[in-house]
Amino acid sequence: PPQAAILAVSAGVRRLVVDDEDQVDVHTIMEVSLASDHRVIDGALAARFVAELRSILESPAQMLV
Repeated sequence: PPQAAILAVSAGVRRLVVDDEDQVDVHTIMEVSLASDHRVIDGALAARFVAELRSILESPAQMLV
């Protein structure tokens, strides 16, 4: 059957990241990609979903609030 949306999530990879004060730190980075059929799902709604998913993945404890 046809799919309205497909969510792809990569494994976490440790990478060096430079912060605003030029300090180097190691962060775990995951790539997320959402492909959706715009005949079924509005692009703005899909973007809000990915933003909320990012927020939850970055701070999982917020799901308990």
